[in-house]
Amino acid sequence: MWGRIMTVSELRVVLLGNSWSERRKLGNLILRGTKFNTEKAPDHCLRVSGLTDEKNIVLINTPDLLHPEISEDKLREHVENCVRLSAPGPHVFLLVLQPEDFTEPQTKRLRSILELFGDRSFDHSLVLISTPREESSGSTVKYLQHHLLGDIMRKCRHKMLWKKNLERPELLKIMDQIVEENDGDHVSCDVFEDVKSDLFSGHESLKEEGAASVKVDPVEPVGKFKNILIM
Repeated sequence: MWGRIMTVSELRVVLLGNSWSERRKLGNLILRGTKFNTEKAPDHCLRVSGLTDEKNIVLINTPDLLHPEISEDKLREHVENCVRLSAPGPHVFLLVLQPEDFTEPQTKRLRSILELFGDRSFDHSLVLISTPREESSGSTVKYLQHHLLGDIMRKCRHKMLWKKNLERPELLKIMDQIVEENDGDHVSCDVFEDVKSDLFSGHESLKEEGAASVKVDPVEPVGKFKNILIM
C-alpha cells in the first residue's frame, strides 16, 4: 500500500538503551560524523544536531539511564533535562538494546522512562537490537524469542530492526514513517509542565551553544513510500 510521507523541518530523536558504545555508534551513523566521541558514557544528556537531506536532525544521547545504581530522583532529573533538550518534544525514541545484557530490572526501568515521557512514547519508539557479541547459528531466532525484548517490542507495536548491516537511508526512512504514523506529532511531555514552562527562559542558552531553534514543526507531505513491515 502506498501513501504520502510526512516530513518535519526538525526531527528530534532520543537515544536510549543499555550500551553507550552502541548508542554512540548509532548517533554518529545518523549524523555522518564523529559527533559523540567519548568512549565512556557521559553523566548527562548530550544534544547534537546536524543538517541532512534538507532537514535538521537533533539527537539527544542519554547517559546509562538503565544502570541500577541511578536513583529514582536522579533518573527523573535526567529525564527532565532530556525533555528540555528535546523541546517541544521528541518525534522518535531509538531503543538500542544489547540482548545478552538486557535484564528484567532494565526492562522495568526502560518502561518507566518512556512512561515518564507519556503513554504515547511507545508509539514513537523503534527497537534496534545490537549484533550479539558471539553470533552463532540460530542466534537471530533466539533473541527474537527473548521474553524481555518481546515485552518491549509488543509495547512498541513490534517496530524493530537489527543493527547489524543497518544502512543509514533505511533508518531515516523508517523514522520518517514513524513520524507519519503519528500524524507528524511529537510526544508532549505533560508530566513535566514545570519544565516546559521554563523552556523559553532556557531557549537562549541553547542557541548560544549552537543548538537548533525550539519551534513547532510545520508538517508537509512529500513523495510516496511503500508501507514497510519492520520485523
